[in-house]
Amino acid sequence: MAAFWQQRGRRQESGGLGSVLDGLGSVFDVLLANARLVLGVSGAAVLAIATLAVKRLIDRATSPRDEGDPKAEQKTLEESWQDLALIKTTPKPPKKQRREDLSEPLLSPARPLVPDPRISSSPRGAPHIKSSPLRCLTLQEKLLSHHSSRLAVPEIQVSLVPQLARSISTQLQNFLRSKCPELPFGRFFLSGALLDGLEVLAADHINLMLPVVLDTGLWSLIPGEDTVVRNPQYWMIKRVDLGYFPRGSSPWDRFMVGRYLSSNVLNETLHKMLVASINWPAIGGLLGCVIHPVVASRELKLEVKHDQVELSITLFPVVEMEGKVLLAVPPEGLVENLWLESFYRAEVLKVKELDAGDSGARQRCLRILNGVCRSHPSLHKLGGSPVTHVILHLGGTGSDWAEESLADRFQQVLEELVAYLEKGVLPSYFNPKINLFSKLLEEEIDEMGFVLYRAISEPELLL
Repeated sequence: MAAFWQQRGRRQESGGLGSVLDGLGSVFDVLLANARLVLGVSGAAVLAIATLAVKRLIDRATSPRDEGDPKAEQKTLEESWQDLALIKTTPKPPKKQRREDLSEPLLSPARPLVPDPRISSSPRGAPHIKSSPLRCLTLQEKLLSHHSSRLAVPEIQVSLVPQLARSISTQLQNFLRSKCPELPFGRFFLSGALLDGLEVLAADHINLMLPVVLDTGLWSLIPGEDTVVRNPQYWMIKRVDLGYFPRGSSPWDRFMVGRYLSSNVLNETLHKMLVASINWPAIGGLLGCVIHPVVASRELKLEVKHDQVELSITLFPVVEMEGKVLLAVPPEGLVENLWLESFYRAEVLKVKELDAGDSGARQRCLRILNGVCRSHPSLHKLGGSPVTHVILHLGGTGSDWAEESLADRFQQVLEELVAYLEKGVLPSYFNPKINLFSKLLEEEIDEMGFVLYRAISEPELLL
């Protein structure tokens, strides 16, 4: 039975496939007979070579195979690929390069081509356009172009964001006065780089400052160095004279933990009000936007969605005493009575004062660096105060901060940042005891240092 099916298969191959291949062979013969008339001598030659290769494939496909030779099928395939090589020439493999050849030029100088005057490369009547040579921009030109084109905030955001934030602060002020009339909150005011001309890329966040008015006769400041945290950037606000003015004499006594005004307790109280007590859908409908308090955040934060802008507003209770600006931003951990000293207002005023004194470009350099840090994932935590304090440190060294020296100062700031990162310490311009890198992890410092070290030789990598 097996011999029967084998013989039947061979007859089907010889009858079906053989007839088809014979028909293809006759077609090729007709094509070759008429190729010289239609394609000419050269075209007929190419067609003949192609036809010869294909006919060889057909012949091998129809020819009986030697069943005793297991490599017969492999041989026919290899010979078929060799025949197809008649149609497409295969380039020779490159000669193995020797060590002494590395000093030789890779390409021999090409001979200049002499154009044929009889052949015109452009049609008649077409205007002749002169090709301008490529111009390589200097770092100074790239910085100025980057500042004017990529760091510009849309005008609609510049005008709409402060207006929207002020309207929300007015609604918050009215609510606090009606809900907590006994608490002497000051008037809300806005803060942030957008208002100070240092914002870049997008106006998508702004700070809303809520003044906490304290009676200086009942409260005093304790430096963070004298507390358990030993951090000079934090302060404690202590209640004094409890013997003469007992608990309850100050409206802020309800937020005390021990004998200290707790920033954490005050934030928790305001957070409950923002989340549960204020009718944000009604306020949003009145202002033409949607307002959502961020429930899971430790900060007092609002997310605002408008037709033309999306905005994040962070609320900060702030105490101003003895020339210090303290924010209710306690560090993470068990300590909840600490207040963070903010130098932002002093930073902005000092940079503008230095620029006004010598018509310098410090603010422009700061905007460029803030934009770079904000857009680069590895440098995100380096923007803001650290960059500002490096520029302030350089501002007193007698360097030329004219606009013509922007590229030199930009590279100098990068070099200074790398030097500070190598030490892991960046002292504050206003208080050298404060290390502005204290909140960064060692891995983050190493990554920032590596990115900026590469950028010293190629500053364009950051733009």
